[in-house]
Amino acid sequence: MGSRITTWIAVLALASALGVPPAGAQKYGGVLRAMLTANPPSLSVHEETSFFAVFPTAPVYNNLVLFDPLQARESLETVQLELAQSWSWSADRSSLTFTLRQGVTWHDGKPFTSRDVKHTFDLVRGIGEPKLRLSPRKQWYANVREIRTNGDQEVTFVLNRPQPSLLAMLATGYGAIYPAHIPSADWRIRAVGTGPFVMKEYVRDQHVTLQKNKDYWVQARPYLDGIRYTVLRARATRIPAFQSGQVDINTPLETSRPFMLALKEAVPGLNYVETPLTGFPAVFANSKLKPWDDRRLWQVLNLALDREAFVKTVFQGGVVIGGANLPPPAGAWGLPSDRLMAIPGYAPNPNRKEEARKIMASLGYGPGNLLRTKLTVRGDTQFNVDTGVWVASNLKDVWILAELRQMETATFFAALARRDFALGIHSSASAADDPDVAFYEHFSCGSPRNYSDYCVEEVQKLYDRQSVMTNAAARLKLVHDIDERLMRDVARVVLGYLVDYNAMRPYVKNYVPHQTLFSFYRMQDVWLDK
Repeated sequence: MGSRITTWIAVLALASALGVPPAGAQKYGGVLRAMLTANPPSLSVHEETSFFAVFPTAPVYNNLVLFDPLQARESLETVQLELAQSWSWSADRSSLTFTLRQGVTWHDGKPFTSRDVKHTFDLVRGIGEPKLRLSPRKQWYANVREIRTNGDQEVTFVLNRPQPSLLAMLATGYGAIYPAHIPSADWRIRAVGTGPFVMKEYVRDQHVTLQKNKDYWVQARPYLDGIRYTVLRARATRIPAFQSGQVDINTPLETSRPFMLALKEAVPGLNYVETPLTGFPAVFANSKLKPWDDRRLWQVLNLALDREAFVKTVFQGGVVIGGANLPPPAGAWGLPSDRLMAIPGYAPNPNRKEEARKIMASLGYGPGNLLRTKLTVRGDTQFNVDTGVWVASNLKDVWILAELRQMETATFFAALARRDFALGIHSSASAADDPDVAFYEHFSCGSPRNYSDYCVEEVQKLYDRQSVMTNAAARLKLVHDIDERLMRDVARVVLGYLVDYNAMRPYVKNYVPHQTLFSFYRMQDVWLDK
């Protein structure tokens, strides 16, 4: 415990050094006005894959542990306590025990106990009844053999093998603890938590409103009286919303460089925080559907889509090229540039489309026999539509005629989960900059988020091998080897990693965007200097 307390003191000191206002400088009151560019697919965080479910509900919940919201770069060193009062590993690192805070209550007045923690993560793991409709992060916890409770204030995660990254996964925005006494189906339409804000109302296509939890277990928090998330699905309404003072902060991920440049011109005086993200636009093929079960066509996609051209045209430079993990310097685990550029499809190659056409010709396609397919994209997020238009245009050059199929967020993710697509485009995101999160969620056999269903037993064993490693340098080397293998196999055509410019009013304080999209929405420390 002593080393953990020392680390926590160091975290607080670093937060102060980064400009967090001293105690007493903050102001109480006011309603933060946030923008939502799509409806949440549902309010059930553990059943959804979109941060549109996390963004408006994170202030309602707490985790056992959470990445420090006030530090932009996340790591195991920035994990802080929330509902857990302490944590400790067993000597052989095969179990992780949390001692829980006493006196914490749910928003409906019921007491929070270890039963709620076990219930939440047994649901996520698919253990017992009831079952979640979909558990997108079930693979994260495949190494958890059992969750044990010892009275109301202690819970232990028993592992099959050591897994240092378990703590990081619990610290993401997908680590919310659910109340065991509320039926799981109810979570899709309402949110009851222990967090700094209470859900007041959700009206589809209009708003999500939260109000201050006056009985919050953290003393003197939150500062805000409430938060209002206004749904503005039409792109044409978003700049006017800033001009009219309707919103204070933009939806995370939605201030792309093109939008930022337009917004700067239209609304002077906004602040922008430039942040490379773990979110990566990618193209993937449905390997369960002919002809996309032929992986030679995956190589065609890889050759047809010039990443450098994508960065320059669609995002005007607001994308960083990378592989399966966020590239350095923003990311700790991504492939260095020299190794990345040695992979086919990454290095500049003026003959790339000719090579793609040779593969197509060998499969019987040509100018008189096009491969006709559908390209499914999220129609309510403009950068995904722009990406889809660009991809379809480039595929024409290699005899693939892709018809754009636009779906709204709520139905898009359900379509991906049931593999109702031929080709798809999605800006997937890792909820933590950690290889376990990236590999098990996006590229692991059987994961609902592994949209191409790429599954190679040899590679799967490498995921497990790197996961147990405690030597950081050795683990990094193996992670790089796995990353390169995934990109050479075209498990997905990763087009790059997005840079978000995070538009916000100057008077919004303590809202610190992270390099992930999921861990800085608790809002308990955010205040308005007006």
